Amino acid sequence: MALKSLEKNYTWVELADDVDCMAAGLSSQGIKAGEVLACVGQNSVDNVLAYLACMELGAICALIMPQTQVDLEAKLATLYPEKAQANIGCIQLNWPLSLYANIDLDLRSERGFTAAYHQDKPASIIFTSGSTGRPKAVVHTSRQHLASASGLLETLPFTQRDTWLLSLPIYHVSGLAIIYRWLLTGAALKLANGDWQDDLIGVTHASFVATQLQRVLDSKVLQDLSHVLLGGSHIPLSLSQQASKRGIETWVGYGMTEAASTVTAKKVDGSEGVGQVLAKRNLMLKDKRIHISGETLALGYYEQGQIVPLKQHSWFDTKDLGLWKNGELHIIGRVDNLFISGGENIHCEEIEAVLHQVPNIIQAIVVPVEDKEFGHRPVAVIKSGFSLDIEEIEKSLSGELVKFKWPIAYYEMPEHLSRQAIKVSRSAVNHWVRQHRSSAAPL
Repeated sequence: MALKSLEKNYTWVELADDVDCMAAGLSSQGIKAGEVLACVGQNSVDNVLAYLACMELGAICALIMPQTQVDLEAKLATLYPEKAQANIGCIQLNWPLSLYANIDLDLRSERGFTAAYHQDKPASIIFTSGSTGRPKAVVHTSRQHLASASGLLETLPFTQRDTWLLSLPIYHVSGLAIIYRWLLTGAALKLANGDWQDDLIGVTHASFVATQLQRVLDSKVLQDLSHVLLGGSHIPLSLSQQASKRGIETWVGYGMTEAASTVTAKKVDGSEGVGQVLAKRNLMLKDKRIHISGETLALGYYEQGQIVPLKQHSWFDTKDLGLWKNGELHIIGRVDNLFISGGENIHCEEIEAVLHQVPNIIQAIVVPVEDKEFGHRPVAVIKSGFSLDIEEIEKSLSGELVKFKWPIAYYEMPEHLSRQAIKVSRSAVNHWVRQHRSSAAPL
């Protein structure tokens, strides 16, 4: 068995036949090697087939999340030189809007096509989250994705007898990485449909953000689940401890879109570190800035038909800050997220790390606001399912942070900001604070 879904289960032979039929259909509509096919939609069988068909054709599949027309057009403008060309080669998958739907995904053909797969040709375009700025279109080859998969699986066991749940969207690199682990191993892939009672049947491995793992544990229907790779911004230790009691081995790591997902990883052990560098990757610290290189690093950023290299030399500056402690990497935060208050350097993530230790705080994003006396001061935007006691929060802060690092105000995170699948956009929170601070009521 290769692929499991609500609609149909595929053996590897059946999957190969359907991919060939879709590749022939796309070829008959003019999609050929080197061209970009933009696929907008959530995970589905057709989404997976379309990606594999593009690989067969040697076409580049740009995977894009459903979004507003304005945001979609901005991404398409990055991919295609002119708006008119953006209307060619974009398919909508499981999305009610019908913009740019000029490719017929149902047009499958038994006619032949010219196979042009090559591991070193551009295969995927994944947009960065844009959490600190404009999303960038990152280009990887299949060889780079497969290097990412094989390096991780040297440490995290995954065999042909196992099944990985596709529970993260493949328009994020953490979701697409699951596809390549599946292809490399020849195991089974199961498409999640959101019903944990059904999704977990027969599943041994899954990639979750913290909220997904919590829902799974609450469902109490764990079936055969044995390994969970956790991603996202904040992962409570208590959550991993709950999973361990249920026989689930949890893993954490550090990664990014440019590196085809995970760069470091480890089994959760109570330390705040994110593990050691995986095979086929290199990592060095230069003035605490994290630089990476190796076989998983992307070709570059795609800009209207051109690929702009990531780096001038052999190392890519991630703009993340870190340090080595007890033999593993610890993440300090982003260079972009440092601001000066009264002449003192403040890292947003340092404050967030303390806030995340406060009971009932699910997510905390700290951003600077302008201040006449100090230049900037921190405020916190918090997601919580319960009412929060500011005195209790400040009691936690007092034992960890000097007073000038305490937020001067706390705001409840709006639902539209916390709805994102992988992580909350810091730039969106910053924009919301600037626009609504005068009218939003502090906690």
